[in-house]
Amino acid sequence: MLNRTIAPDSREVQDINFIKPIKQLLDNGIPVFTINAGQQDLLRIEFLFQNVNWDKNKPLQSLVVSHLINNGTADLSAKDIADKVDYYGAFLQTEYGADQCSVKLYTLNKHLVAVLPILYNILNGSIFPEQELAIFIQNQKQSLSVSLQKNDFLARKQFANTLFGDTTYGSNIGVKEYDAIRREDLIAYFKAAYKPENCTIIAAGKFEEKEYNILNSIIGKGWAHNSPSVNNKFVFTATPGSQILIEKPDTLQSAIRMGTLTINRRHEDFAGLQVLNCVLGGYFGSRLMSNIREDKGYTYGIGSGVVSLQDTGYIFIATEVGADVCSDALNEIDKEIETLKTTEIPEQELELVRSYMLGSLLGSLENAFSHADKFKNLYFSGLDYDYYDRYIQTVRTISPGELRKLAHLYLNVVDFTKVIAGKKL
Repeated sequence: MLNRTIAPDSREVQDINFIKPIKQLLDNGIPVFTINAGQQDLLRIEFLFQNVNWDKNKPLQSLVVSHLINNGTADLSAKDIADKVDYYGAFLQTEYGADQCSVKLYTLNKHLVAVLPILYNILNGSIFPEQELAIFIQNQKQSLSVSLQKNDFLARKQFANTLFGDTTYGSNIGVKEYDAIRREDLIAYFKAAYKPENCTIIAAGKFEEKEYNILNSIIGKGWAHNSPSVNNKFVFTATPGSQILIEKPDTLQSAIRMGTLTINRRHEDFAGLQVLNCVLGGYFGSRLMSNIREDKGYTYGIGSGVVSLQDTGYIFIATEVGADVCSDALNEIDKEIETLKTTEIPEQELELVRSYMLGSLLGSLENAFSHADKFKNLYFSGLDYDYYDRYIQTVRTISPGELRKLAHLYLNVVDFTKVIAGKKL
């Protein structure tokens, strides 16, 4: 009989192999990166566009365009687009990010020649119908009114705005920003951002010469835009030690979000900082979970993360705790951070973190699409695959002493922005 008190044997992940893409150029100059690794007749083609022309007076342009881009062209209504794509068993997905937006097409190979013209029609001629825009604005305002009642949303929103100000990373969106959306502004932004000069294509799956030729004949030969645009570029300066209370006197739980600006993926310390973050709060066995959840019982969950953005990075800790123990929880979080600075992490604990991180990386490479996502992280950070070699080497070899030094460099609680949405402490 299986003895569940004995942990199963484990072993270190040895080899992690990445599928590197092949680069080609369409006739109109769009770079296409192909990860041809599929066994089934299925592929994903992702069209990525840098966000441009940031205007703090029109902060929702890129988000709204991303959401509504497939809701109508001069030739096709939103229903027509959905019906035609569904008929071929394909799927269109739009994705908004602070740095890039994308349109993804999932389709069987045999239907690519039929479905791709629909996508071309969208990318070349979306018109953002007034009726679709009105429905979107109404839905978003209703969603916002609900979210504004949630402490976690309030803390996250205020935290981002405090760190990043009125930029695409931290714009303080309210009802008036939705009311200010105008169709003509969306069309102008669409023409400036969704054009060949601002496009990168990443194809994954069973994508061979036949599929490339179809892509080039439809996208590469007829699509041209010349609308001017300026790539977004931001410079941030942290405001050390900001403490903000969003008072909700009748709440039973308080939301905590704290952290600061830090390095991004391009910095040589980033991989080591990820290891340190994992120890602190990056997985279920982390120190914050063991203390705040398991030992003290203040919360159902607490975590920390290190996020790499195009122009900066940030580290954060987030949780929701009982309003009566919020102050105690903050003290315990500070203690865990200070412990990382004063006491070296035991090798046994660090080995568990190494295994978790390498296993997570290996597990994330389950198919051609996930390999494409890993490449995307590199490409838009201006890195190559040496980054993953260094990351793996760092996870395997970083010492407790090196992690302690990183804690002194990057985990200075006195510099953290702390936002609490809940009762007054």
